[in-house]
Amino acid sequence: MRFSYDVVIIGAGAAGLMCAIAAGKRGRQVIVLDHARKIAEKIRISGGGRCNFTNRYASPDAFLSHNPHFMKSALQQYSQHDFVALVEKHGIAYHEKKLGQLFCDESAQDIITMLLDECADAGVTVTNETLIEAVAKTPQGRFEIVSDRGVYDAESLVIASGGLSIPKIGATGFGYDIARQFGLGVRQTSAGLVPLTFAAELLARCKDISGLSVEAEVQCGKTQFAEGLLFTHRGLSGPSILQISSYWNAGQTLSVNLAPAHDMCNVMTEKKRSHPKQDAQTILSEFMPKRLASLFCALHDSAGRLADMPDKKLTALGMAVNDWQVLPHGTEGYRTAEVTLGGVDTDDLSSKTMQARQTEGLYFIGEVVDVTGHLGGYNFQWAWSSGYVAGQHA
Repeated sequence: MRFSYDVVIIGAGAAGLMCAIAAGKRGRQVIVLDHARKIAEKIRISGGGRCNFTNRYASPDAFLSHNPHFMKSALQQYSQHDFVALVEKHGIAYHEKKLGQLFCDESAQDIITMLLDECADAGVTVTNETLIEAVAKTPQGRFEIVSDRGVYDAESLVIASGGLSIPKIGATGFGYDIARQFGLGVRQTSAGLVPLTFAAELLARCKDISGLSVEAEVQCGKTQFAEGLLFTHRGLSGPSILQISSYWNAGQTLSVNLAPAHDMCNVMTEKKRSHPKQDAQTILSEFMPKRLASLFCALHDSAGRLADMPDKKLTALGMAVNDWQVLPHGTEGYRTAEVTLGGVDTDDLSSKTMQARQTEGLYFIGEVVDVTGHLGGYNFQWAWSSGYVAGQHA
């Protein structure tokens, strides 16, 4: 069978559905095609099932891209305030958790239902379990999309197929393949917002503190995040680690401050004078969990009474707490990554429309593009913004 539309969108996630709504409201005949059994699964599982749908403080400096200016136009054309207004229009209760992160009070399903209701109002068709077999541009300038349900042709084609993160819910490199097919560049991809792993030796030493969480400052190069840190059975996770992972490259050492509110060198030497009979582990336990304090004393051969330790050793212990040098072995990869770094080269896209510069009518939006946000709702905002912008032109 053959079907004709004004706009075909491949990918029924956050970006694809937003694009469909915007295009449909312009009177365009739109269909969204997705290969998954359940659409918008990434929305469904996000934020612990409550969807951190945007951030009050979304701004260009919270995004990574080869071109740090690329996302400015889209974020300006459709901001976090615009999406919040849409959420409020649908009566969805939400709350701010921390650092501007906005979550549904009830369920991420509220956001999915809102998007599908908006699609229905705009006359958009959404079709799941559709396998795309080939894409081509005809001599007449239209796009032909061959699927297991038939052939679709359209004036405009929007690729909103996402990146490589979380393959268990259907992530593939489809969008990158289409980009290359039409001559667009693809920046090297890697897992972002992902837990970091330890080598076997360090992992063995840290096995007894798996599950512990602390507030910490984590730094890589000149980039620093101060949020929660979690010790896992594979290495490190938690918001501060997920954030820094997007900036970390193999072979780089991280600086971890496990007591950011205190100068632990001064603390240790002052405690030696005021409480010489106390042991180092007891003092450290005032600033971190006991098991972590025990580990640090063991790592730095600092067990015993303060009075029996030279100031030099206590100072070294304090410095280690404020500046723990950690060399990760790697990351947990796309399996647990929240996003994909890299993607379709922004040099080959218009920042104002998301259209491919060399192929009229072809658009790329959302995670498939080389734009990656910080943790905390920023990546969903990029999906809403880039989707809306493309929908105004597709």
